Amino acid sequence: MRETEQKAARAYREQFGEEPALVASAPGRVNLIGEHTDYNGGFVLPCAIDRRIAVAVGAGEGALYSADFDQTRQIDEKDSSWADYPRGVAWAMGEAGHEIGGFRAAFAGDVPLGSGLSSSAAIEAATALALDAFFGLGVGRTDLAIICQRAENDYVGVGSGIMDQYASLLCEAGAALLVDCRSLEAESVPLDLQAASLALVVCDTRVERGLADTGYNDRRATCERAARMLGVEELRDATEGDLDLLSGAELKRARHVVSENARVLEAVEALRDWDFEEFGRLMYASHASLRDDYEVSTLELDTFVKAAEQHGARGARLTGAGFGGCAIALVPQDETAAFTNACEQAFAKSEFEEPAFYEFVPAAGAELAD
Repeated sequence: MRETEQKAARAYREQFGEEPALVASAPGRVNLIGEHTDYNGGFVLPCAIDRRIAVAVGAGEGALYSADFDQTRQIDEKDSSWADYPRGVAWAMGEAGHEIGGFRAAFAGDVPLGSGLSSSAAIEAATALALDAFFGLGVGRTDLAIICQRAENDYVGVGSGIMDQYASLLCEAGAALLVDCRSLEAESVPLDLQAASLALVVCDTRVERGLADTGYNDRRATCERAARMLGVEELRDATEGDLDLLSGAELKRARHVVSENARVLEAVEALRDWDFEEFGRLMYASHASLRDDYEVSTLELDTFVKAAEQHGARGARLTGAGFGGCAIALVPQDETAAFTNACEQAFAKSEFEEPAFYEFVPAAGAELAD
């Protein structure tokens, strides 16, 4: 049993005075390439990270306890707290026709909160897998991911795509996950970074990203407008030749989406060919497109990527929606300390807030503990 799973089980015993019936856990994620393609019907390539949120479940009166916040909440309330995510999963399961009886649960985790590593999807996925097993529902993983997405969209009120929930439930250790956001088909792609002597370094720039207060909705609207101008259902269906029909913001946004979808598929082929040089080149190209055509980068994100280029990273790019948040880099395993030190110096020189760094390997998706 993992440390987070042990912590959740211990919290359950301490809070409820008995052993839990079962324990499940699910990971956070990073998106390796494929940004702002999801709501345009395109492709994404996330991987799970080796930080998880665990839940211990048993029969009871409907209390939810978080060891990390040292808080108890009730399942039948709604209060805009962490507890809305497991509440939302239970609600969405009921809406999908699955009978959910009474239960109580204790949560614990080590996914950094508010860092763009999708702790929300991790708590949703862990809850969904645990409730599916506890009540013997027999729901498939892809259907659980859709239930989790509905919980976040319709109960919590965050309009996320399917990528985070898919990654948390479907990823495999040592692999990325190619997701077709239109068909919802997913395919595992080998990503054995340890064998390649590489590490995935995540930089949290500490720039808070409030999507409602940024140009996120404007980007979506511009993409929809560009698709209408081209007479296609979504920009997924546009080609490079179609771009000649656009100008201004519509051209720039569409050019990013069209080129980014192509980069995701090229990145998958690079990984299958064990070509990390090409994969890294595509990461840098993705960041340039997000910076110049989609205009969602920040000075902090650009500083990290520039430092990565100067200090030996195979590839680097912002990850997530942009406007702040995190960036990632592929770095030789024996150079990570020197790399993060160089990035810290670059941030200090620019008088930015000191960033936080995390080093990950592609991890397994949601699991029931032994």
